[in-house]
Amino acid sequence: MKYEIKGEPMPVVICELEAGESMITERGSMVWMSPNMEMETSAGGLGKAFGRMFTGESIFRNIYTARGGHGMIAFASSFPGAIRVVEITPDHPVVAQKASFLAATSGVELSVFFQKKAAAGFFGGEGFIMQKLSGRGLAFLEIDGSAVEYELQAGQQLIVDSGNLAMMSDTCKMDIRTVKGMKNVIFGGEGLFNTVVTGPGRVTLQTMPLVNFAGTIATYIPSKG
Repeated sequence: MKYEIKGEPMPVVICELEAGESMITERGSMVWMSPNMEMETSAGGLGKAFGRMFTGESIFRNIYTARGGHGMIAFASSFPGAIRVVEITPDHPVVAQKASFLAATSGVELSVFFQKKAAAGFFGGEGFIMQKLSGRGLAFLEIDGSAVEYELQAGQQLIVDSGNLAMMSDTCKMDIRTVKGMKNVIFGGEGLFNTVVTGPGRVTLQTMPLVNFAGTIATYIPSKG
C-alpha cells in the first residue's frame, strides 16, 4: 500500500492499494475512491464493538478492499489540522486520544485503553478512556492543529496543558499535576491541573485541541436574549 497526504490544514490521505489489500475506518471518513473498492460494514465482534463505542468511535467499522486490480481510496480529516502516519508493530503499540483514529491497514487493531490512575483520566483532559492501536500495519490519526513530537528518555517528563496530548507510545505513563499557587489557578488561565507524561517513548502533541477551538469561537457568538 502506498499513500500520500495532501491539503493541510484540511488534509486528506490518498491510499493506493494492490488487489486484495484492505483499509479500515471507524467513522465513515471515506471521501472518494475508485469504482473497484468494495465496502463491507462489520462490528468485528461484540466486545470490540462496545470497546470502540467507549473510545468515542462508531460501533461499526467499514472495511474497503480493492477487487480485481489496483484500487484507490481517500480519507479526509474532520477538523483543520494534520494527519499523522504511525507504524504499528507488536512491540510498538500506540495510545491515542478518543476519536483521533482516521483509517488503517487491515492488520491494525483498535481497542480500549483505560488510564491506570483515575485522577489522570478525570482531570488530565485526555479522558479516562483512550484508545490503543496494536497489531501490525500503518495507522492514520487526526491531529487538532499542528503536531509537535518529542522522544522522551526513561524518566524524562513533559508537562502538557490539558487536551494537548494527541498520542504517546504505550511505554509512556500519564499522570496529573496540580498547578501551584491559588493566584496562578485563579488568574493564570491555565486551569487547576496539567498532564504529566513520563518516558520512555514518543509523545505527539497538538497545538489546537478541538475543545479549545470551540471555546474560542463561542466567545464571538452573540448570546440570545
